[in-house]
Amino acid sequence: MLNYLTSSTTGNFFLLAGPCVIEGEDMALSIAEKVMESTTRLNIPYVFKGSYRKANRSRLDSFTGIGDEKALKILRKVGDTFRIPVVTDIHIPDEAAMAAQYVDILQIPAFLCRQTELLVAAAKTGKMVNIKKGQFLSAGAMQFAVEKVKESGNTQVTITERGTTFGYQDLLVDFRGIPVMRQFAPVIMDITHSLQQPNQDTGVTGGKPELIETVARAAIATGADGLFIETHHNPAVAKSDGANMLQLNLLDGLLSRLTRLKMAVNEIDK
Repeated sequence: MLNYLTSSTTGNFFLLAGPCVIEGEDMALSIAEKVMESTTRLNIPYVFKGSYRKANRSRLDSFTGIGDEKALKILRKVGDTFRIPVVTDIHIPDEAAMAAQYVDILQIPAFLCRQTELLVAAAKTGKMVNIKKGQFLSAGAMQFAVEKVKESGNTQVTITERGTTFGYQDLLVDFRGIPVMRQFAPVIMDITHSLQQPNQDTGVTGGKPELIETVARAAIATGADGLFIETHHNPAVAKSDGANMLQLNLLDGLLSRLTRLKMAVNEIDK
């Protein structure tokens, strides 16, 4: 799986993209189809992203999912329909083997990136493991999370940068961390989550989606191997993280511009 993502003959970045959470089959399939149109045209290796359940919510009445098995079956249907890999996040060790039956990549949420039993359980499934960097960790500290996976017998591991806590209600991205973490594993830049404004007094996370392209360009320029973008037909009605998601009809233009930037960076690096 890791070879599929990082060995593109075109020299392009790879993409993890989809809705924050699976809201239903039709929405998942239609988002995947739309993203596939762009990634196929632009020669971008593509992984469909969708959470089968949201375990980390601010309020008890926040939407968490449509049911684990139902959502996981939808993820598998997306993968089978479009013949693409699929990624979802897991939260406790027992979920690793369950989710691995349906998806190709297991993602470790940022707040859980130090949980040894979770990392080991994910590694032992044999699936690729994508570890999100905790908002509270330095880039250098992520080497130990990567080592936990590799020392458990799994070399298929990536790191995702998703911003660092800045005060109580904001995040910032230290782009110096990308080359640091690339010493340990390929690095993905989570564009949309790094633009969150968490811990709002309303209990609903805010965001700055107008800066998506700015952060994405900076990530490409500083050497990110892949990008992570949550997208939705209408973020205003999305059941999770709508404040920082990219509207789906804007994705094609963004990817086109980022691909041109990536080719320019490749030329400079020759």
